[in-house]
Amino acid sequence: MTAFIATLVAKPGKESDLERLETELSGLTHENEPDTLVYDVLRHREKKDTYVVYARFKDEDAFQKHQTTDFHERLVPPILECLAGEFEIDFYDYIA
Repeated sequence: MTAFIATLVAKPGKESDLERLETELSGLTHENEPDTLVYDVLRHREKKDTYVVYARFKDEDAFQKHQTTDFHERLVPPILECLAGEFEIDFYDYIA
C-alpha cells in the first residue's frame, strides 16, 4: 500500500477556505475512490493554520487515479492558493 502525509500551512484568513475545500476533496475521495482507503484532514490543536492530510491507497495505481480525478483537478488549484507556501509531502509504504 502507498500512503502520504502532507503538511499544509494556510495563509492568514484562509483557514476556513482551506478547510472547506479539503473537506470537499476528502468527501468526494471517500465516495468515489474505493481503492483510496483513507483520506483524512487534520488541524493542529495549537497552530490553527497548520493541517495534515493523511491518505492511504490500495496501491500505486490507486494513488495515480486519485491524482487525475476531475474533482482533484478542480479542487487542488484553489487549495494551493490558500497556502502560505509550499506544502511538505512525504510518501510511505504501509506496514500494519
